[in-house]
Amino acid sequence: MKFVIAPDSFKQSMTAKEAANAIKRGLLKVFPNAEYELVPMADGGEGTVQSLVDSTDGVLKTATVMNPLGEMVSAEYGILGNGTTAAIEMAAASGIQFIDENTANPLIATTYGTGQLIKAALDDGMQEIIIGIGGSATNDGGQGMAEALGVKFLDAAGEPIKRGGGDLNRLVTIDMSAVDARLANVNIRIASDVTNPLVGEKGASYVFGPQKGATPAMVATLDANLTHYAQVIKEQLGKDLADYPGAGAAGGLGAGLLAFTNANLEPGIQIVVEATGLVAKAKDADYAFVGEGGIDFQTQYGKTPIGSAKAIKQASANAKVIGLAGYVGEGIDVLYDLGIDAIFGIVPSAMDLKKAMTTGEANLERTAENIARLIK
Repeated sequence: MKFVIAPDSFKQSMTAKEAANAIKRGLLKVFPNAEYELVPMADGGEGTVQSLVDSTDGVLKTATVMNPLGEMVSAEYGILGNGTTAAIEMAAASGIQFIDENTANPLIATTYGTGQLIKAALDDGMQEIIIGIGGSATNDGGQGMAEALGVKFLDAAGEPIKRGGGDLNRLVTIDMSAVDARLANVNIRIASDVTNPLVGEKGASYVFGPQKGATPAMVATLDANLTHYAQVIKEQLGKDLADYPGAGAAGGLGAGLLAFTNANLEPGIQIVVEATGLVAKAKDADYAFVGEGGIDFQTQYGKTPIGSAKAIKQASANAKVIGLAGYVGEGIDVLYDLGIDAIFGIVPSAMDLKKAMTTGEANLERTAENIARLIK
C-alpha cells in the first residue's frame, strides 16, 4: 500500500514538514510496512521556501537585507535540491511583520530588501528564481526591488527619487543602463494567486493599502503615484501594466517584477506542485493526505489542499484523498467534487486556540492513526 502525504503548514502550529511527519507517525502504527511519500506543500505564501527546501532536499541560506523601514535584518531564502533554483518569499525582507501601528507608512516602505534577496540568489549562480509575493508592507510598485538590482529612478533634475510609494509621482526617467546583466539569463516565476490590477478601485493601493497603514488620503496619493509610475513604464519600457491582472500583488511588486525582470505570474500552487514533483511522487498511490490549518468553502479557490488533491488525482485517479484541518468550516461539500474524498478535523475536544496550536502534532498523529484503523 502506498500513502502520499502532502500537507501545507498549519500556521503558527506546524511547518508542512512537521505536519507530514506527524501524519506518517500515525499511519505507521497501523501500516508499518507501507510505502510512504512525503511531499511538504505550499501555495506561494508563508512557508513556501521551507516547503520547497524540505520537499526537494534543498538548503536554507541567510542574507543581510534592508527591511521596509530601511533597517538591516537577516532574511532566509532557499536553494532547491536541483542546485539551480532559488526560492524567495518577499515577506522575508519586505513583509508586514516588520511594521506595527506606529511605524506603518506605505509612503516610505520599500521593497529594496527583496531586490537584495534576488541579488543574493544571482550571486549563488541560480538559473531560476521562484518568488512568493504575499504579505508585503509596501506599496512602491517594486521600485525598491528594481533599484537594488541596478535600475535608476530619476526626477526632472536627473536625481534619484526617494524610495517608497510616496515619491513615485516625481519619476521622470527610468535608467536601465546599470541593471544587473545576470537578470537576462534567469527565469523568474512569481508565485501569486492575487489577480488585482496595479491601479484603480481594485488595485494595490485601494484594496491592500489600508492593511499597511494607509489613510484614505494616502490611498488616493499612492494610487495616483502608481498610475504615473505605470505610465512612465509604458512609455519608456513598452510594458502596459496598469490593468494587468496580478500586477497589484504585494503593493505592485508584481508589476515591478514584470517590468524589470524576465518574470511570469503563475498560480502559487501550480509552481509548488511542479517544483516538488508531486505528480510523479503520487503515481500508484492508494491513499493521500492533504491539509492545512483551516479548510472551508474558500479552499476551492486555488488553496493548497485542493491544488494538491488535483495533482494527486492526475497521477492516480483512483487514490482516495483525505483532507485534515484544525478548523473545518462551512461549505466544504463543494470540495468533494474537486478531488478531496473526505475531510476530518483534528481537534479532539473544545479547547482554547493556544492549546490547539501547541498540541497540533499530537492531534494530527492521532487523527491519522484513527483513519488508518478505519482503512484497515
